Amino acid sequence: MSDTDSKPKGRRGGGRAGNAARRKRSGVIEQMPWRLPVNTDRPTEPLSADGVQAIHEGAMRILEEIGIAFYNNEARDILKAAGCKVVDDQVFFDRTFVMEMVGKAPARWTMTPRNPERQLVMGDNHILFGNVSSPPNYWDLELGRKVPGTREQCANLLKLTQYFNCIHFTGGYPVEPQDIHPSIRHLDVLFDALTLTDKVVHAYALGPERVEDAMEMVRLAGGLSHEAFEASPRMFTNINSTSPLKHDHPMMDGWMRMARRNQGLVVTPFTLAGAMAPVTMAGAVAQSLAEALSAVALAQYIRPGAACAIGTFTSNVDMKSGAPAFGTPEYMRATQMTGQMARFYGLPMRASGVCAANVPDGQAMWETCNSLWSAVQSGTHMVYHAAGWLEGGLIASPEKFVMDCEELQMIQRYLAPEICATGPEEIALDAIAEVGIDGHFFGIDHTQERYTTAFYQPFVSDWRNFEAFEAAGGTWTAERAHHLYKDILAEFDAPPMPPEHRAALVEFVAKRKEEGGAPTDF
Repeated sequence: MSDTDSKPKGRRGGGRAGNAARRKRSGVIEQMPWRLPVNTDRPTEPLSADGVQAIHEGAMRILEEIGIAFYNNEARDILKAAGCKVVDDQVFFDRTFVMEMVGKAPARWTMTPRNPERQLVMGDNHILFGNVSSPPNYWDLELGRKVPGTREQCANLLKLTQYFNCIHFTGGYPVEPQDIHPSIRHLDVLFDALTLTDKVVHAYALGPERVEDAMEMVRLAGGLSHEAFEASPRMFTNINSTSPLKHDHPMMDGWMRMARRNQGLVVTPFTLAGAMAPVTMAGAVAQSLAEALSAVALAQYIRPGAACAIGTFTSNVDMKSGAPAFGTPEYMRATQMTGQMARFYGLPMRASGVCAANVPDGQAMWETCNSLWSAVQSGTHMVYHAAGWLEGGLIASPEKFVMDCEELQMIQRYLAPEICATGPEEIALDAIAEVGIDGHFFGIDHTQERYTTAFYQPFVSDWRNFEAFEAAGGTWTAERAHHLYKDILAEFDAPPMPPEHRAALVEFVAKRKEEGGAPTDF
C-alpha cells in the first residue's frame, strides 16, 4: 500500500494551507542555486586489479570471438573498411582496433545549450542530473490512476525540468505525448523543450528525419551557424543496444549522423541480468561493455575525438516473474563496477535514477536513492531519469519528480566543498572557547552569522514533531509534493528566447509538418 492509499481524502486541505504559508514566505520554494556538482569522493571500486582485467578480457573476447550484430548496412560497411571481420550481420572486432579507437575519445567534453550559462561538463568528476525520459504513461495524485501521456502533461514536466536547478539537462520526452501522431511528435515536443527550457536537450536516434530535425531545431533555437553548431557539442543522443549483442538500424543511423556533426553520444546497453545478459553481474557487465565499446569504436572511426560516453543500465530481473528490478544491491554493484571500467577505458559514464515502484511511496524512494547513490559512488558523470520515474520506466509522475529533486538537492549539498572546509573559521576554536563547558552555541555570533546557510533546508520534508504535523493537516509527503508541483506550474515563466529564434523554430516546425514529418508504420 502506498502512503497516500491509507490517507483519508478529506485531510488534504491542511496541506494546501501549509503550502500557501510556504509560498507566502518564499515564492513556492527556496532552492539551491544552479551549479555543476563536482564529486571529489574516492569512487567505490569493488573490483580488484585482477577483476578489472578479467572483465576487460571478457569484453574483448566477446568482441573478437562472438561478435556484435549491426543491422545497419552502412555501419557494417564502415567497420568492414576499418578492417573488422564481417559475416552476414555479425561484426568481429580486433581488440587492438577497439582500444585504439576508444583511446581517441575525449575523457572530458562540454555541451552548450542556447543559454551558455547552462553549459554542461561531461567528465572532470562532474555529476549531472536529468529528468525522467520516455515513459508512455502518466500518474499524479489528482488523477489517481495511470493514463497515456499527453502533450500538456509532457510540457508540465518540462516546466519542472526548467524550474529545478538540480536538474541539469532534458533527457528525452518526460512522458510520451500519445495525443500527438508519432510522425510529428518529435517536432512538437522538441519545440516545447527548446522554448520552455534553456537547458541541454536530447534527440532520439530513431531514424534520419528525427535526428536531422532535432539538430536543426537546436541550431535555430541558439541562432547558430552550421559551423558554430558543429564546433562543439550543443546536444546529445542516447542509444540503447538491443541486448544481447545487437545494434539496430535506426539508432545506428542516428549515432553516425550525430558523430559526423560533432554532437554528444551516449551508448547505454539495456542489460537485465538473467534475461538479456548472464545472471552473474560480472558477465552482465562484460557483455554491456562489449556492446558499448563497439559503438564507441564506430563513432571514433567516423570522427576521431567524437564526444562519447558509455552508459550502464545493468540490473536484474525478478526471477519469479521476469519483471525488471531496479535499485537493487545487484544494480548498485553493477553500476560501481561499470564506473570502475569506464575509468579504465578513459570514458565518461552515464547511470540512472530508477525504481520498480508503481506510486511515489517508500519503495519508490528507497529504490531511487539506492540508484542515485550508486551513481555517486561509481563516479558517474550523467544521471538519466533522476527525477520522476516510476514502474520501471512506464510511468512519469510529477509528485515523484518533486520528491526526487529533494533527494538530488541533498546529494548536491553533500558534495558541496564548503561542508568539509577546514579553515580557522570552520575549526571554530574561538567559538568553542567562548561557549566553554557551561554554555550553548545557539546565540553566539559564530552561529548567528551562519545559521541560515549552515545546514541543508528541505522543501518537501517535514521536520516538525507529530503534534505540529497533525495540527497543520497531517499532509503526507506525496501530497506535499503534489501541491508544490501545482504551485510551481502556477508561477512558471518560460526562459526568454530572442523573437527571431522562436520565429525560425515555428517556421521550421510548420514546414516539416507540411512535409509529413518522420515516416511511421501507421
